[in-house]
Amino acid sequence: MASEASGAPAPNSAAPCDVPPQASHAVKGHSFLALAVGSVGVVFGDIGTSPLYAFKEALHAAAKDGITRSEILGVVSLALWALILVVTVKYVLFIMRADNKGEGGVLSLMALAQRAIGRRTTLVFVLGVTGAALFYGDAVITPAISVLSAVEGLRTIPALEAHVTTQVVLVIATVMLLGLFFIQSRGTATVGKLFGPVCAVWFAVMLVLGAYHLADNPGIVAAINPYYAVAFLFDHGMAGFIVLGAVFLTVTGAEALSADMGHFGRWPIQAAWLFFVLPCLAVNYLGQGAFALHTLDVAEAAGRPMPELNWFFEMAPEFLRLPLVLLAGAATVIASQAVITGAFSLTQQAIQLGLMPRQDIKRTSETQSGQIFVPQLNTMLLLGVLAIMFTFQTSSALAHAYGLAVTGTMVVTTCMAYIVMRRLWNWKTPAALAFLIPFMLLDLTFLSANALRFFTGGWLPVLIGAALFTIMATWVRGSQILTDKTRRDSVPLVDLMEILRARAPHRCPGTAIFLTSDPDMTPVALMHNLKHNKVLHERNVVLTVRTAETPRVAEDDRIRTQAINADFKKVEIFYGFMESPNVPKALALLRKQQGLKFDIMATSFFLGRRSIVPSANSGMPLWQDRIFIFLMKNAANPTDFFKIPPGRVVELGAQVTV
Repeated sequence: MASEASGAPAPNSAAPCDVPPQASHAVKGHSFLALAVGSVGVVFGDIGTSPLYAFKEALHAAAKDGITRSEILGVVSLALWALILVVTVKYVLFIMRADNKGEGGVLSLMALAQRAIGRRTTLVFVLGVTGAALFYGDAVITPAISVLSAVEGLRTIPALEAHVTTQVVLVIATVMLLGLFFIQSRGTATVGKLFGPVCAVWFAVMLVLGAYHLADNPGIVAAINPYYAVAFLFDHGMAGFIVLGAVFLTVTGAEALSADMGHFGRWPIQAAWLFFVLPCLAVNYLGQGAFALHTLDVAEAAGRPMPELNWFFEMAPEFLRLPLVLLAGAATVIASQAVITGAFSLTQQAIQLGLMPRQDIKRTSETQSGQIFVPQLNTMLLLGVLAIMFTFQTSSALAHAYGLAVTGTMVVTTCMAYIVMRRLWNWKTPAALAFLIPFMLLDLTFLSANALRFFTGGWLPVLIGAALFTIMATWVRGSQILTDKTRRDSVPLVDLMEILRARAPHRCPGTAIFLTSDPDMTPVALMHNLKHNKVLHERNVVLTVRTAETPRVAEDDRIRTQAINADFKKVEIFYGFMESPNVPKALALLRKQQGLKFDIMATSFFLGRRSIVPSANSGMPLWQDRIFIFLMKNAANPTDFFKIPPGRVVELGAQVTV
């Protein structure tokens, strides 16, 4: 069964308004410093835990035939320049400028690109849906690899080394992840206050560890010279390409810089990156490199091969490793929390933009609109994380699966940013190409390097992304077919007015509100009410909820009304794609602004319910029809989704083929 009101909102219907400027999203009274510290926890949690495994995996990939001094310098140089080019130059200096009224992320960029073009195009739709689908793949892998890499640090403690087997690591990681996902329903307000300070301590510890080991071999500072990175790639050919795929782990989480702009603002995030996070990461990678060079020198002097170590944890003195593991565990939980919260926000945006069926979205804060909980998604993420964790079992194995989702999203981001620069910012073609060509070459290089790991784990995010792309494409296509069919079978509202003038039905007191996705056609529920009950209320409102291409809509521009005649009124309620619809609240605003007199608890809401039947001639293959019907049946109840009092809802149904 599906509600008539559940048809996908027209993503290209923009509200005739501007939303509050970016600064209004920040909580008043919060200082710039407080926002910057808060962003350290939420925005940089993922990229901040990459030193746990990125250098280790890159050096392991480079050490197939033994390791040399130039290879260590090359790996560190590649890591540093990945942070500089991908994160600092591309995201901080360019992508973060392409915000949608202060909001970022792949779907915000998609909405911005659609607005720049003036309509939804196949190219922008495919790019946006691909980016969103790949993000979900990232959201499943991040908690697993982050928590596993932290727990594996227990093996660096001599007293525990013999007892920490793979099974023990999996059990501890499972307990941590279960606790993380089970507390999601309580909201992140309290835990969120700890995110910034804990991650600030984490970055400070990384800085201290790195700086401490720089004394092992100060010559590692030479890795800042890009010559070592370029020379490494030229000297190693295909092997260098494989190492490049592992080096990319250093920049996983870069998408969060733009995705979380709406929570903290562009300037606090940029300042936190440039003046705190980047220096801490750079010094830590230099410290790991210096430690590796020192270890190599000791091994060569003793005539032994260089050992393969868990470099990050081995940098700490033995008596500090347990506290470091505990801190790493907290940091990885925060990184996981950040990506889970991002998945919740992305799902809300996708629903509002008509890319997914309705899901039950719960608010966990009365003051912070961004704090939401999506129960169905939370359960699916938990099952997905546990499934892949027990499939791959180690962070090293999972590292092979990690890069493709992120690099794919980065390619999508570069393409849509180019569209925005050309069509919205009106950049000249040479200037836009000066951005597109170098960064697209960089993205494609990383994508190709990660594609070499497809059969050793890279297939996982591709599989997840393909499944989600199919679901979203099916939902959009099915919703369009359903809307077109309903429109063909419906009576235009202006024609109904003529019929009612000629044959007036029995009138009953009160107000009836008919929810519909197409305000120009007679709602199915209204036709059924007239046909079967032969009754019309004194006051009738044809209500449509629309999604704007902006994150939020100002209250003054929330509602648009049009009087059809003395008995009928059209009402359109506009919400941004970052907002959750609340019809009673909007109607109260309508009553306040325009003096429309009705009692919400004495008003009947009529919803059309459609029973969907598959058809071989629907425009979609039969297997897609079945997917669409499954999605419709499992969509959240429109009564709950639109926050309508359940006791005031009347549902009238019909059977429709798709």
